[in-house]
Amino acid sequence: MTELRAKVTRLRRAYAPHEYRPLGGYLVAMGTYAGVTATIAGLVRLTRRSVPERPATVDVVLLAIATHKLSRLLSKDAVTSPLRAPFTRYARPIGGGEVMEEVRDSGSPVRHAVGELLCCPFCLAVWVATGLTGGLVLAPRLTRLVATALTAVTVSDFLQLAYATAQQAAEQSED
Repeated sequence: MTELRAKVTRLRRAYAPHEYRPLGGYLVAMGTYAGVTATIAGLVRLTRRSVPERPATVDVVLLAIATHKLSRLLSKDAVTSPLRAPFTRYARPIGGGEVMEEVRDSGSPVRHAVGELLCCPFCLAVWVATGLTGGLVLAPRLTRLVATALTAVTVSDFLQLAYATAQQAAEQSED
């Protein structure tokens, strides 16, 4: 075991000699993701749900927009910060009810990797999309309903930003 540990330490140092990269934490995260995906696949098989050969375009668009919104809600929204707090540290507000956070450097590779995952909407999107896609097979009506609500919020967000931009432009033209 000591020899294996030494090899892993050499590999980690060779990979990122000047920066801490929690490779062990990433392995745990990947294993967890694989386990979640296998569980969804097992449930699909157990319930004998049919998997579409080709998802409908409308479902792909709906899930894409819902994935975007849910990923941002989970990773950036101020109200969801208690979920991230054990793994991240508040840095500053970034507007639109969102916050910027930094990963806590606790020395725990798993905590660090989870912190990176939770404050990165791009990283979290893979997990969200997997969950929504599994939901589309296992509980399509409920998943479409939730995805529709998230899509409506996304469209509303863009309309709010467009309105604010138009309002600022109008105020500037008055000056």
